[in-house]
Amino acid sequence: MYRVAVERDFIARHYLIGGNWGSENNLHSHHYRLVLEFAGPSLDEHNYLLDIDEINKFLDTQITKYSDKTLNDLPEFEGINPSIEIFARVICMALNGWVLSKDVIQISAKLWENETAWASYELER
Repeated sequence: MYRVAVERDFIARHYLIGGNWGSENNLHSHHYRLVLEFAGPSLDEHNYLLDIDEINKFLDTQITKYSDKTLNDLPEFEGINPSIEIFARVICMALNGWVLSKDVIQISAKLWENETAWASYELER
């Protein structure tokens, strides 16, 4: 299985809803680190699973969408707790819609919210 990944960091804000999580219920920022990983059994005619430059262009779009924003204010988080697990799923599902290559059979978004805590979402295509 071939794998290719890219990594980027950004800052976004959120507040948790639906429970009593102390200060996490108040608006606060995280310095997120996002790792996107793609996997597949074969390469294209250029010997790429996916072109890293194209991945970076898509990633720039995603980072711009969330960087310095309050997640709770965005439509994809409307009415739900913007946990790191949900955030990873939202990003992974956006990737699934973007990747056209039939060579890619797995997509993973791993999202760190600090130096020690992360969540990921992976889907099979």
